[in-house]
Formats: sequence, structure tokens, C-alpha cells
Amino acid sequence: MLYMDDLRPELGSYGLAQIKSPNIDGLASKGVQFNNAYCNVPVCGASRASMLTGMLPTINRFLNYNTFVEQETPNAVTLPQLFKINGYKTISNGKIYHHLDDRESDWDELWRPYAFDENDKNLAPTDYWQSLWKDYQNPENMMEYKATNTGPAFESANVADSIYIDGLVTQKVIRDLKKLKNTNQPFFLTAGFISPHLPFNAPKKYWDLYDRKSIKQPENFNYTPKDAPKMSISTWPEMRAYSNIPKKGQVSDSLAVTLIHGYYATVSYVDALIGSILDELKAQDLDKNTIVVLVSDHGYNLQEHTQWAKFTNYNTSTQVPLIIYNPLQNKKGHTNALVELVDIYPTLAELCELEHPKNQLDGTSLVAVFNDLSSEGKPHVLIKKGNGFTLKTKDFSYTEFIKAEDNATITSMLYDHRTDKSENENVVNHPDYKNVVSQLKHTLHTAFKQQIEGE
Repeated sequence: MLYMDDLRPELGSYGLAQIKSPNIDGLASKGVQFNNAYCNVPVCGASRASMLTGMLPTINRFLNYNTFVEQETPNAVTLPQLFKINGYKTISNGKIYHHLDDRESDWDELWRPYAFDENDKNLAPTDYWQSLWKDYQNPENMMEYKATNTGPAFESANVADSIYIDGLVTQKVIRDLKKLKNTNQPFFLTAGFISPHLPFNAPKKYWDLYDRKSIKQPENFNYTPKDAPKMSISTWPEMRAYSNIPKKGQVSDSLAVTLIHGYYATVSYVDALIGSILDELKAQDLDKNTIVVLVSDHGYNLQEHTQWAKFTNYNTSTQVPLIIYNPLQNKKGHTNALVELVDIYPTLAELCELEHPKNQLDGTSLVAVFNDLSSEGKPHVLIKKGNGFTLKTKDFSYTEFIKAEDNATITSMLYDHRTDKSENENVVNHPDYKNVVSQLKHTLHTAFKQQIEGE
């Protein structure tokens, strides 16, 4: 499982020619690429908890980045646990659960690298990621981070691929593949990459892949959607926590281009690392009987509608890349079927012929989609962020803010993805969409009554 953080489907295989992602593109050409895959929660910790338990978020469950599976769903049989109890060797490398000390018993091996020096061994498990994802290599940035616990939102360092944390993760995964080749035990092996999460740190050569002059801000970077609820727009506090980002107001156009440039560079960096893993998989002759899943925990905003990072119900925060390569099925191609991240658990269970806890899982196996790539998939999926509940269908995205802000005049939104995938105009109050709104509202409150009202 190649588990990405903050990766939107901005890849060559998804039609974005500017992104240089040859290795992921190659994986997509050999497997099945899902063009309409959505997370269920556009927040790291909550999304990972939802996907790894196969359970949807509710108004009371899987709320934010601080989600702990063992606290919120202590009786759940998680995906890695399912593999472990069925005799698989389970190895956690990098960021799988948001917290390294969440569900530790799911793993036969839980790898914890140290970012700086031996003193890091004194850190509590919950502090590891702070030192790992802010993995600065330029001396001035390292000094700033150690002095202030923060640093710039990006870095271009003239270092080898193996130096940043994602490079260390990759080296560990490659070592694992060599060891696992010599055992008769099946395995569930993970590579949890930090990139392209902030800060956008990557070796200089990946920044150099892109001509800065060719990088553009999105068309809708300087306005919010027409008639959108104010509460739907993020003020991007995650980005503002970095030292070179203003605490209020928008970034300059020049800084915006640099941030987008940095995001692209980190994507290309991890693409190269994934290429190394896939090469090793082939070198060990494991590519013939190993299922490979590439997925992200949620999408990301690159200044669309004035927003950066995630934490919104907008499509840029919620749509994710999903590629599944199954050499035993020999199916390949693209599908526009509507799917969601809670579908991954039952899919892998079925592909590996493992009995799973049916009363627990909210997702549906995607094996039927493999057999018919023209399938439309699900009629709808649920996405939740805070008090915003989104019903995503093939044609529409309908959101209700269940407990709206005081004095809010607009508390819902509808975007017609047939004509407005960029979501520039909220048409929830347009007369032409009255019947659509009525139908989607009924579906949302009927199909997801438990999720909205709580358990």
C-alpha cells in the first residue's frame, strides 16, 4: 500500500500533462485507475481512521486530525489487523495511521525513524511526526525549526533522494521486500509518504524539473464561489502556521507560484521513490503476485477559491487518486465509477479471500468494477467535514451544514459537476435545481440518517 498524504489527482495519468509522475503513470497503465474516487473525511487523521476501519464518519466520530482509532472505535477490526489475524506479516512504514502510537498491535513491525539525533529517542510517540514531516535540510531552516518549532512552507535542498524522511521510508520498504522474498509468509507492507504534505520539501533536482514561468495560479484563485456559504470557505490555518506565510490575508502572487511549484516538486520526488519501490518489487519477482494500491487520504487546495490545504467540502479537498494493480486479475484501464475510500477495505478482503466483519464495514467491494470498467459505481458517496455533510453523486455535489453558524443566510450548497466541476457557482437556490435539491436532500437524510444524527 503506497499511502500518500494530501495528494490530489494531479498526475500525468489523470490528464495533467504538466505534472511529471512517470512511475505512478506507469502503475496506472498496468492496473485500474479510478477517476472518481473520493475520501470520506478531508482531514488526515479522520480519513485514515475511516479508510482503515472501513467505517464512515459520523457527527460524533472521526472528526479531525487528532482522531485515534483505538479510542473512537476500540472494537473495530482494522484492515491491517484483518491481514495479521489471517497470517500475513504486517509492517507499518511511515505515516499510515496519523498517530504512530495508534493501534500499535495491528502491526508485526512498526518502524519509527529518528529525524535528527539520538535525543529524539526521548520524544513521546505522539511527537514523532512533528520532527519527521518538518524535515528541513538547509542549515538555516533547521536552525529556525529547532529554535521556534516552525519554519518555511517549502524547501529546495541540494541533497540525495535518501536524505528526507520519505527517502528513508523508501529505503526501509526496499529492505523489507528483500527480506519478505525469502519467507513463505504473505505480507501487508505499507509505505506511508509524508509528501506532498506541508512543508513542500524536496531535493533541488525535482524543483528543477519545472519551469517556474510555466506554473500558473488556478483560474478561480482570487474569488470564492458565487453565493457560497461563508462557513464553507477555509482560512487555511495549517498553511499559516509556517513562518513565511502571512497570518492574515492572501499570499502574494509570487509566493503562490512558489508554493504550487513546491507542491509539484514533492509529487515528482515521491513519484521517483515509488519507482524505486516498484523496481525492487519486480527485481524480487514479487510483482507477479502482489497487489499494489496507491491512494491518498484526501485532496488539496492550491489556492482554488482563495484556499490552501484541505479541510473543506469542496471537490479539490475531497477527490483523490486511487490506483489498484492486481496481477492475478490482469485487468487494466481507467474507470469513471464513483467510489469512496471506505471501499478499499472490502475490496482487498475480497481480492485476498479474507472473511471480513460485514456488520462493521460501510464500504462496498470494487471487484465488480474491475470486471466492468464501464460501471457507474455507487449512486452516491458521503463526505463529512465538521458540520458539513456532502452527498456526492455522478453529476452533483450537495452539502448541508447541519448546525450552521448563527445568522447564516445560506446553509447549503449545490454544484453541478456536469457544467461546473470547478464549483464556481452555488446553485442551491436556483429555481431550475429545485427538484434536484429536494431529491438530494431526501437521499442525504435517508441514506445517512445514522451518520448525521449520531450513533
